[in-house]
Amino acid sequence: MGSTATLRDVAERAGVSIGTASQALNHRPSVSPETRARVIEAAQSLGYLFKDSGMIAVDRSIAVVGMLVKHDFGEPVSVNPYFSHVQAGVESECRRRGLSLMFSNIEVDARNRPVVWPAMVSEQRADGLLLIGTFLEDTVDLIQRQVSKPIIMVDGYAPSMPIDMVLIDNAQGFSLGVEHLIRLGHRHIGLLGWMEDSPPGIWERMEGYLSTLKAHGIPQSYIECSKLTRADGYAGVQRLLARAPQVTAVMVCNDDTAIGALYGARDLGLDVPRDFSIIGFDDIDLAKEVVPALTTIAVPKSWLGAMGVRFLLERATYPEQPKLSVRLATELLIRDSTCPPRR
Repeated sequence: MGSTATLRDVAERAGVSIGTASQALNHRPSVSPETRARVIEAAQSLGYLFKDSGMIAVDRSIAVVGMLVKHDFGEPVSVNPYFSHVQAGVESECRRRGLSLMFSNIEVDARNRPVVWPAMVSEQRADGLLLIGTFLEDTVDLIQRQVSKPIIMVDGYAPSMPIDMVLIDNAQGFSLGVEHLIRLGHRHIGLLGWMEDSPPGIWERMEGYLSTLKAHGIPQSYIECSKLTRADGYAGVQRLLARAPQVTAVMVCNDDTAIGALYGARDLGLDVPRDFSIIGFDDIDLAKEVVPALTTIAVPKSWLGAMGVRFLLERATYPEQPKLSVRLATELLIRDSTCPPRR
């Protein structure tokens, strides 16, 4: 069979579970010497590659990683400036571990339910799936029933389901931005990009905004509901300033919307940042190219993808372990769109 042997093949040859086979090849103390010897003999006879002397085995229980990104049915397909970096992290980690990667959009209707199953799912072509971005739990449940494979949520939430999640510390990130504006002297700080039906990550950003204002004894908040698009950022900042002209700075829930807000403020005759400061979130490539360059909260996007692959391998090797969840910290990148307010 040569190097095409999988960890499952080794486990079947040795007469043990996949988890026991992995523990034996990793020299875990929970495996008896007799069982370990039997597993190693099976691996060698099959040509299964593994590292000796207690080092991590080359785990082949996952050979093909599937990456699914939600796409609204009927809308044109475009490159997402955020998730393209997450995909790059997935690709890099798969390449480092000798894994194959399959990518597909999954078309969903207005209720976020799948319209057509991609071949990766319907034909069970992947050994495990990474669901990238926001999926409703009903959709996640449908996918799980369809594939019966390990699933990891990357920058997506399924809190009531037994599914591992790799998340961003959204509240911490927004708190960094609000703290920066307060240190500059701003006291009337707005928020754009949140709506009642926003996904959990955006709610966390809004909650980080409110809690940081409260911690600094600032009672007044200014939340202008808007979608996460450049056009809504443009219109939203103009609505915000029309009803609350005392606002001197705004936190925006993503960079694309923040860029729209920048143009909207400028078209009101305001100088950014001398008259009005703006902070975005995500650190997409365009954020440093606009004028002025956008101060933003940088998300470790490629690490989201890499951690998703690692979680997938861990779940496949230890299917009975408790549900795992990790939050990756963010970083404030100070550029040119923030400064102290005018006296």
